Amino acid sequence: MQKLLFILLLLPFSVFAHGGDEHGPEKQAAAGPGYFHTEAVSDKYELLLKYEAIIPGEPARLRLFISNYKTNQAIDSYSLRISSPELPGQDFTVTRTDEGIYEISGIFPEKKTYSLRVGLNAPLGPDLILLQHIEAGKALTIAGEAVEGRSLTGSALLFAAGLLAGLAVMFFAMKARNKHANTTMLVLMVGLLSIPLGTQPLAAHEADESGTAKAGNTGSASFDIPKETQFLFNVYTRVIEAGAFTESIKLFGTVVPSSNGQALIQAPQNGRIMRLDVHVGQEVKKGQVLAVIEQNVDAGTQVGLLSERNNAEAEYRAAKKDYERLKSIEDIAARKDVAEAEARYRKAESNRALFAGNDSGEGANARMIVLRSPIDGRMGNFNFSAGATVNANETIFNVTNLSRVYIEAQVFDKDAEHVKPGMKYTVECTTNDVHKTAEVKLLAMAQSINPSNQSQRVLFEMENPGGEFKIGEFVNIRVFAQTNSKQMAVPNSAISEINGKPVVFVKDHAEQYRVAYVSTAENNGSFTVIGKGIEEKERIVVNGTYQLKMIFLNQ
Repeated sequence: MQKLLFILLLLPFSVFAHGGDEHGPEKQAAAGPGYFHTEAVSDKYELLLKYEAIIPGEPARLRLFISNYKTNQAIDSYSLRISSPELPGQDFTVTRTDEGIYEISGIFPEKKTYSLRVGLNAPLGPDLILLQHIEAGKALTIAGEAVEGRSLTGSALLFAAGLLAGLAVMFFAMKARNKHANTTMLVLMVGLLSIPLGTQPLAAHEADESGTAKAGNTGSASFDIPKETQFLFNVYTRVIEAGAFTESIKLFGTVVPSSNGQALIQAPQNGRIMRLDVHVGQEVKKGQVLAVIEQNVDAGTQVGLLSERNNAEAEYRAAKKDYERLKSIEDIAARKDVAEAEARYRKAESNRALFAGNDSGEGANARMIVLRSPIDGRMGNFNFSAGATVNANETIFNVTNLSRVYIEAQVFDKDAEHVKPGMKYTVECTTNDVHKTAEVKLLAMAQSINPSNQSQRVLFEMENPGGEFKIGEFVNIRVFAQTNSKQMAVPNSAISEINGKPVVFVKDHAEQYRVAYVSTAENNGSFTVIGKGIEEKERIVVNGTYQLKMIFLNQ
């Protein structure tokens, strides 16, 4: 029993020595970026230089990224000159590898800090920028190092207390020479030894590209994006400044056809489609033949039609003969007789044409009816084919012209005073802010009230040459104020959501971005007023926000 007590006393020390690991504490190195970098900016350009460890006296290759300071767009320089104040006369070779990306080749002879003077002439104008802190002979530092340390925490203290209690039980059990108590004490000690020791890892540190250590922060709103990735995803920025903001109100509307924007072609009588000259989706012109229908008539009606046709033909021939006779003696015939003969002839000719198939080229078959398009437009869907039977007043074709459409808006009393001639109006799709047009004008003020919600029906006219807006589509109408106010507003494309809260992405350095939670105010369809969360002169991302959001959420 004394041996058992000695073993139990030694167990805590062995556990503390090994820290729960068979091989003792191990160092865990975090992967680093694998390069040094330095950056410099002017009011026009942003330069980023990335390079691996430079060996003095040996050829070195460095990558230079040139972008617009305000927009972050890659810029190709028309001329690029590289020199170093510490190396007068040293030649550097510059090779363009991609848009805005260059490779600089040269030799740095000594182990010390250099700088590069970059002279460039680009679309934004000439500039001279100095890149500093280029360290030759410096080895890359391991990006991060984490060492697990052990310290007594609540679990360890609980273990120690339990161990002392167990020893006390053992003491009294041994004293009482109670075998049953000895067994109970042994079970208790084994249970206490199964409680794990608490651990408290030491703070991990991560070295930046220049070797300076910084405390790791897994909850940081900042994150890094390589410049190559920014160029690939077209990540563009904009410098935020307070400026003129036009307030607006939003109305709800529906796209409806214009006066000559839609035509329904119906069958005038019962009949059978003899010929179809169009297909679904075809562009047609006004007056173009769409189909030919043969009327369904009974025998008696057909005999009557033939009789009328013969009478019309006979009348036409007699009137023509009489008119030609008087026309030949027009110099001696009475002018009144000639005029009456001409009128009779024209009328007979018109009646004859009616029985000749509506002047359709169908010969003398008066049962044929020609259907023509009343407007220019595009054929809609139809389910008829040649030989199909149609009923009188049945719609056969639908021709739509979307080059100009009307918008019927619902205006409630609180907004009615803003809707008046002379105001600026824009229309946008309810599901896509990019789908919009500025070619909107007020066509007619309210002439009726919607009985279901008591809103006024106001009609707008909109040019729609590309046919982007469709009949029946729900849209928003923006009514802009005639005066502006000074506000700090950002484009709507810059605003994203994370955990249901609005955010913008702010660019702090060439490859460093930050998530900024903002409070938003009025939205005029193109810009949104920001209450707080960002400051003036900061660069925010206005294009590529979705890609940045995914990178941030997956880091």
